[in-house]
Amino acid sequence: MPTEEEKILPEETAEINYGADAPHEEGTDPVISLHQIVKKYYIGSENELEVLHGISLTIWPGEFTSIVGESGSGKSTLMNIIGLLDRPTSGTYEMLGTEVSDLKDKDLSYIRGRQIGFVFQTYNLIPRISALKNVEVPMMYARIPQKERTEKAEALLEMVGMQDRMNHNPDELSGGQKQRVAIARAMANDPALILADEPTGALDSKTGRLIMDLFHRLHEENHKTLLLITHSQPLAEETRRILTLSDGRIIGERRGTNAS
Repeated sequence: MPTEEEKILPEETAEINYGADAPHEEGTDPVISLHQIVKKYYIGSENELEVLHGISLTIWPGEFTSIVGESGSGKSTLMNIIGLLDRPTSGTYEMLGTEVSDLKDKDLSYIRGRQIGFVFQTYNLIPRISALKNVEVPMMYARIPQKERTEKAEALLEMVGMQDRMNHNPDELSGGQKQRVAIARAMANDPALILADEPTGALDSKTGRLIMDLFHRLHEENHKTLLLITHSQPLAEETRRILTLSDGRIIGERRGTNAS
């Protein structure tokens, strides 16, 4: 039997701004505010395909939110737009009160490098440099002086329990160790948002548990805003807000049953 939220028809979801009325500190800007985001491919051709159908979504500072959906639901497309890796076809996107939908590529790159920390399933570490140097990379692009960035990278690796492996290259690390380095790298520029795409997907259950515990620490102790993209319902249940994506539409929102 479908749940009440799954009974909502697609045309009824179009005007819903999920999270717009969530509790937040008065006077603060949302980290993310999407309004009527549409994404189409092959525009103007007979094969034109609309993947996202008018998504409106607000995420406030300090939230731990998950977007959960099956393959083909539009998760990757939505993540790429939120992460400023792709542009919507129509609609507006504000990050920290700034409209980013129509910015030039160099401006998007600047904001992305300083305000978003990425954690991917495949780690995306540079293979021929050490864990320490991998964590320093975002700070190099931000032009942080070498001494300062090295000290910060060491502190971040210690925070994720990798202080004894900081001089090892990625091919000398296990999957869980690589992911911890990736999390430290994501924190390098103290971003407003940690965007995690299937971060435990390539890990065994025990190692995945360690990674999720680390995300909870970042949320509870460092007060970071986290957005988890996943197909895993059990992982989603650990977050404060769960948004269900289906066929390019958010069809419901609820609180995770195992949220801390």
